[in-house]
Amino acid sequence: MYSESDLEAAVAAGALSADNADQFRAFMASDRSTSLVDEEHFRLITGYNDIFVAIASVLLLVAIAWLGGEIQPWVGALGVAAASWGLAEYFTRVRRMAFPSILLLLSFVGGVFATVATGLIGDGNNFGPGDERIVATYIAASGAIAMVGAFLHWRRFHVPITVATGSAALVAAVIGSVAALTNGDIFSSQGTVNIILFVAGLLVFAFAMRWDMSDPVRETRRSDVAFWLHLLAAPLIVHPIFHTIGVTEGAITLGGTMLVIALYIAMAGIALAIDRRALMVSSLVYVLWALNGLFDRFGAVETNIALAALVIGSALLLLSAFWHNARALVVRPLPAGLRTRLPVSESPAAV
Repeated sequence: MYSESDLEAAVAAGALSADNADQFRAFMASDRSTSLVDEEHFRLITGYNDIFVAIASVLLLVAIAWLGGEIQPWVGALGVAAASWGLAEYFTRVRRMAFPSILLLLSFVGGVFATVATGLIGDGNNFGPGDERIVATYIAASGAIAMVGAFLHWRRFHVPITVATGSAALVAAVIGSVAALTNGDIFSSQGTVNIILFVAGLLVFAFAMRWDMSDPVRETRRSDVAFWLHLLAAPLIVHPIFHTIGVTEGAITLGGTMLVIALYIAMAGIALAIDRRALMVSSLVYVLWALNGLFDRFGAVETNIALAALVIGSALLLLSAFWHNARALVVRPLPAGLRTRLPVSESPAAV
């Protein structure tokens, strides 16, 4: 399987002309009876060797973390970060293997975060009540340094998920900073945390749209970057909303269930407009939980989960089958200026 990034690289290297690449995209679009844009491609696994290398990398990194942790926890974390960068020099920069590159990026940023956090906080035995501000400050510092590590990794390897990972580290740094300023009081009020997460989600979503709008036909790496940013933004936006409604607390009412469904339909409309399914997937578990409670109220106790899965699964499959047509209905009424900045709803060959 070859991604748009591979086609872009082939054109840049002169192995394929731009016209041939466009003809290939048009052929694939007509062969699948849908726009390649609407397929929302991103590169994950190109062959079983990706899985083989990923498994071997995980075993090696676990061993390094274990052995280093016998000395000090931060030594193990630092070893994981260093080994991840070293492996990426070959498997990412030379071999361009997608799945191992994603794992190595996550282990590198996670290793950087853990190095700082465990180095500053240690085993936590030296902290007690009243030290919440110090711990929160250390967490904020860990997130900030992890973000810097993600930036350096991006400058070197350009793995698409790196931008989303760095954004997640920034969110952790912000939450830690706010907790430090409030002496940890924000964690006693879930509402404050929800507000921070929701605002962070909107900002990440806006950032993702900036990447998306720079490549409306989704032929470059920028589209892959936007995909991972949307995948991060979706739960940050969705969780605070449904937590406030009461879905996560198991206290949802009939009115709350109707509100959840209405919100899911609205999110489906946004997902169609921007041609990203992440919002729908992230909120899916909340809708299943809400429908489960609804069927339970009507007496279908033994089959409520099956009925909820049947309704949602059927609706999503129907939407997937007619995604292109449904998206055209949503996009067509939008202002012309906005339509030109959204991903195209037809393949370039059809325009």
